[in-house]
Amino acid sequence: MTLNDLRRIPLFEPLTSEQLARIHTGLRERRCEAGERLFAQGDVARHFFLVADGSVKLSRLSRDGDEKVIEVIQAGQLFAEAVMFMDERRYPVNATTVTETRLILFEHAPLLGLLDESPDVALKLLGSLSRRIHGLLSQLDELTLHNATYRLISYLLSEGRATAGEVRLAVPKQVIASRLSMQPETLSRILARLRTRRLIEVQGDTIKLCDERGLRAMLES
Repeated sequence: MTLNDLRRIPLFEPLTSEQLARIHTGLRERRCEAGERLFAQGDVARHFFLVADGSVKLSRLSRDGDEKVIEVIQAGQLFAEAVMFMDERRYPVNATTVTETRLILFEHAPLLGLLDESPDVALKLLGSLSRRIHGLLSQLDELTLHNATYRLISYLLSEGRATAGEVRLAVPKQVIASRLSMQPETLSRILARLRTRRLIEVQGDTIKLCDERGLRAMLES
C-alpha cells in the first residue's frame, strides 16, 4: 500500500505526507482464507484493519450461542479503529473472513502519537468516528423499528444506489439474513415475494432492482 493509497482512506485525509509516512511504517499485509478468525470478542486489541480485498463479518454470540452479525465489512472499509480509544483495549466483537481476504493491519502507536501532537487531527478523526457511529445507530433503528420486509428492501435500495440498481450478494445469504436480524428462510421468502411482484429479478448472486419506485412505495406504506 502506497502513501497515495493511504491518502484516499477517509480516516487519514487530514494527514500531511510526513504524517502519512509515519502511519505507513506501522502497517503490514495479511492474506486470509475464507472462514478465518481474525480475533475473538475480548481479545487484546493490537491493530485496526483495512479490507483491501474480500469481506469480513463482525459478530457477537447471544446467550443461547447464536451468532448475530453486526456488520459486514467490504473492500475499502476500515474496522476496529475505535478500539484504540477505549480504556481497556479489547475487541468488543468477533471478526471472521467471509471470503478470501487481503487485509492491511495498522498498529495503534503511530496514529495515537500523531493525535497527541495535533489537536486538529484529533478533532477531524473524532468527526470521522462520529459519522460511523451515526450510521450504526441508523442501522439499529431499522432493525428495531421495522419489519423484515422493510429491512430487506432498505438494504437492497442502499446497496443498489451506487451500482445502477444491481445488488451483488458478495457474502452468503445467511450472513445477510443475520445482519438484517432475520432467518435465512425469511429472507428467501421475501425475495420470492418481491420477484413475484416483478419488483426484482434474481440472477444467481445478483439481484436487479426492476422497479425502485415500487420498492420505495412499499417502504412508505
